[in-house]
Amino acid sequence: MSEPSAPREREASETLVALRAASYAYEEGPTVLSGLDFDVTEGRALALLGRNGSGKTTLMRLLSGGLRPDQGGLTLGGTPVTYDRKGLTRLRTTVQLVVQDPDDQLFAASVEQDVSFGPLNLGLSDAEVRARVAEALAALDISALADRPTHLLSYGQRKRTAIAGAVAMRPRVLILDEPTAGLDPDGQERLLDTLQGLRDAGTTVVMATHDVDLALRWADDAALLTPSGVRTGPVAQMLAHRDLLAQAGLRLPWGIAVSELLRTKGLLDVAGEGPRTPEELAALTAPAMPGASAG
Repeated sequence: MSEPSAPREREASETLVALRAASYAYEEGPTVLSGLDFDVTEGRALALLGRNGSGKTTLMRLLSGGLRPDQGGLTLGGTPVTYDRKGLTRLRTTVQLVVQDPDDQLFAASVEQDVSFGPLNLGLSDAEVRARVAEALAALDISALADRPTHLLSYGQRKRTAIAGAVAMRPRVLILDEPTAGLDPDGQERLLDTLQGLRDAGTTVVMATHDVDLALRWADDAALLTPSGVRTGPVAQMLAHRDLLAQAGLRLPWGIAVSELLRTKGLLDVAGEGPRTPEELAALTAPAMPGASAG
């Protein structure tokens, strides 16, 4: 991985939201997470990976205030979160969760009405609500759908509308549960471009996914949820640990496997950054253009 710029390093020093010694068990069920310390760091795109039932959804709901730890606690900017109306409003203006199925999140008659719901509940002026809705629709490239009934949207459009509703709250942390699931390749690329735009504008994005290739390509850091706990670190390092991947029920990413092959063939330096996509591999291995000068 290339080194981040100096501004990103300064941003990345701040922990926005964190769980401390947090445990959670569903009623009459086993403990899902136990004694967990987990940080979401500003400026770092984080991928959550693990097998079904590993606790990804529980972790996301704990971070966003949808669940309350049985033990331990949640902090926001270093301050413990309280679960009264004031504390939860403070949390949800900073952290927003978008669930996997947009139909579980959309309920208003039109796109504009749905996206405006959160800002209206903050008690903002009509002018401020309109500004936030317009900003969110533009960020998700669905301004033309503002008046469209939500039941007439395609699946990809419903995904974007659900994310726009979260973006309209202007959170510092956006948590997405399998945002690319169900999208065709073009829809996935468009959504990833949108998420990059949100990151560039200062939003920290956390994404739960089963797609190790997507995680390697997109994330700065990866958190692997295993039976022995959560392990977090730089994405290329974490996704090269075969034992951890096996514990998490994941396969080796394509880019890691290709990089290992290139190194054994002497085509990539030991410390060199390997390709993360087929396009990067093609660019790395392409011969010099005929007639190109060395100067």
